[in-house]
Amino acid sequence: MSPGHKTVRFNRRAVALAAPSRRTGMVAWEVTSSIPLFPLPLVLFPGAVQALHIFEPRYRRMLADCLAAHRPFGVICVLPGQSERALPPGTVGCLAHIESSQILSDGRSNIMVLGEGRFSLVGYAETDTPYLTALVEGFEDSPEAGEEAGLAALAGEVSTLFARAGQAARQIQDESAPLPELPLDPGALSFAVAQYLDLELDARQHLLTLQSPQARLSRLRAMLASLIEGLEARAAVHAGAKRNGHGPHTTSA
Repeated sequence: MSPGHKTVRFNRRAVALAAPSRRTGMVAWEVTSSIPLFPLPLVLFPGAVQALHIFEPRYRRMLADCLAAHRPFGVICVLPGQSERALPPGTVGCLAHIESSQILSDGRSNIMVLGEGRFSLVGYAETDTPYLTALVEGFEDSPEAGEEAGLAALAGEVSTLFARAGQAARQIQDESAPLPELPLDPGALSFAVAQYLDLELDARQHLLTLQSPQARLSRLRAMLASLIEGLEARAAVHAGAKRNGHGPHTTSA
């Protein structure tokens, strides 16, 4: 997957869904753990809230097993048409903690999950369950000693750009609700901002795979900077259209 971002947009729907959680990456990993695996054409970020509709029988079983055992499952990105077992070792995914579930009368379910820690795929375990069970290892950020001041400044830039983009997007949509509060931790901030951008899957997966908050924030700064001018121009046009015929004007004789 190449980390392109040619169709970056500000995801206003995601902003309205939920504020980012502080429960990011707080997972006690063994050296290698086994988890139920849910391959999906999406990327779940730590701290992000995601709605899922469960309808396949094998994933209904997975959901029932996870709820009974009070355990999370793993979400890993698979492209449409790609074989689930074709994912190579080292592919990065994210644990999904089930926050709520609604079982429908026909056996389907609507659930809300919260992204927790990242994992790296090691392989698959042979089990008698109809869904995949993955062998995984924890996947954490690498230490960035001595970069605290620069990282804090970069996080501040990204937060400011996010606020500008979000404000313009909401003005275009005539929304008045406040923007979600962003976490202060630079690593958590990078994932929180990433969830609100409409990025192509390869770009989202690339951000998930980066083990440097500075690298993630630098990419997000570039993405947001590319959005600002267009969003704010559209917001100004929208505001002008709303004032049409009602604002101050001059007449000539």
